[in-house]
Amino acid sequence: MDQKYIDLYDEYTHGTMGRRKFLERLAGIAGGTAIAAAVLPILENNYASAQTIKGDDDRLKTSRVEYPGASGKVKAYMARPAKQEGKIPGVIVIHENRGLNAHIEDVARRAALAGFIAVAPDALSPLGGTPDDQDKARGMFGNLDGDKTVGDFVAAIPYLKSLEGSNGSIGCVGFCWGGRMANLLAVNSPDMKAAVAFYGSQPKAEDVPKIKGALMLHYAGLDERIDAGIPDYEKALKAAKVNYQLFMYEGVNHAFHNDTSESRYNEAAAKLAWSRTIEFFNKQLKGK
Repeated sequence: MDQKYIDLYDEYTHGTMGRRKFLERLAGIAGGTAIAAAVLPILENNYASAQTIKGDDDRLKTSRVEYPGASGKVKAYMARPAKQEGKIPGVIVIHENRGLNAHIEDVARRAALAGFIAVAPDALSPLGGTPDDQDKARGMFGNLDGDKTVGDFVAAIPYLKSLEGSNGSIGCVGFCWGGRMANLLAVNSPDMKAAVAFYGSQPKAEDVPKIKGALMLHYAGLDERIDAGIPDYEKALKAAKVNYQLFMYEGVNHAFHNDTSESRYNEAAAKLAWSRTIEFFNKQLKGK
């Protein structure tokens, strides 16, 4: 797909552009509404394809849970191994700016199959939870209280620690909006032992010395908007002597890990980044 379509969609999904304006601009660069109509389904995420691991997989136990957060009760999806030997770590799985959807639930199941108790909180819980309409969900993020939202995710750490079968070692992995949240969890909780951010914007440089856990950062080579913050972040990480790893995946787009996005998903980069993530969690949370 022509990069100009992907760049416009990225501007739309991560900015304040309304859908009508987006469709007008898409038709403009496509050369007409007919071509734009053909391009649109490829650009938009298809959550119907978001089951690489079925929800009823008998290797797992899945459930809908709630835990107390800064804004009240936080809804979440949980996945854990059906057969567990001894205590195991917990991983917080943090969604993109479309809320808790089928894709993120699938990622939580992947983490559980790798031997972790995975909890995927719904940031939109204070507003009633994530709706089925992904554009409606996107618009709701602007109505969240930023500090309380961070607090809601920080509260998932003691919740995971309290669960039966948890060894108390907690990590997180976030994507896009969730990638930024993963960085913020590292800043805001000394109990966050391992944070993985996929193409997430960076925290303030002055907050970096607060990071006590280890970081793994995945970036996309074509993601100019997010990548612009890397030099200052790396400078601050090195100055604060934070344990971090940074990987750049050349020639791929923002959201390259999201396999429901036909236009941006890159299988090779996604599989490599995920394998590195699990290896990182095994080392930092299991001591392997």
